[in-house]
Amino acid sequence: MGERFSGSVLNDDGAAGEIVRSLGEIGLNAFAPYLMNRVMARYNANLAEELKHLGMNTAKVRTLAVLSVTPSATINELAVFAVIEQSTMSRTLDSLEEQGYIRRQSRNEDMRVRDVSITEEGRTAFEAAWPTMYAFLLQMFEGIDEDEHRAFVTTLQKMLRNVRVNEI
Repeated sequence: MGERFSGSVLNDDGAAGEIVRSLGEIGLNAFAPYLMNRVMARYNANLAEELKHLGMNTAKVRTLAVLSVTPSATINELAVFAVIEQSTMSRTLDSLEEQGYIRRQSRNEDMRVRDVSITEEGRTAFEAAWPTMYAFLLQMFEGIDEDEHRAFVTTLQKMLRNVRVNEI
């Protein structure tokens, strides 16, 4: 187990019976979940607006993004990796399949499990959306140098390990 965060912002030394700081004491601008939600809400809103002209939405493009870097995935895996609720993922996959962007196949060893993979049409659709996603990524990290970016991504990966429910 790694070293426990004990920064002065949270004033958390891990001692039993300590006083829990209020949100007012921490402040919204120092409350990481609030800041992460604001950043991602803006990224997703910008992305959704730009994807309309491609006939896509954020759920579809996230799904195609995952499938563009993996040979196949189950519906459950896609829901986790694309950060989409399973019911929404099922509807998204139905739509992507109708558009010819994905293919679903049962596994030979277990016919109950269906693997989802991207088609060439799906890859082309994702490649049309990627420049927009990349432009918003660059905008988000404007003025942030390589070392800061690497440290930030490393911190996010550690945070994800701390909170994740799934092994993936």
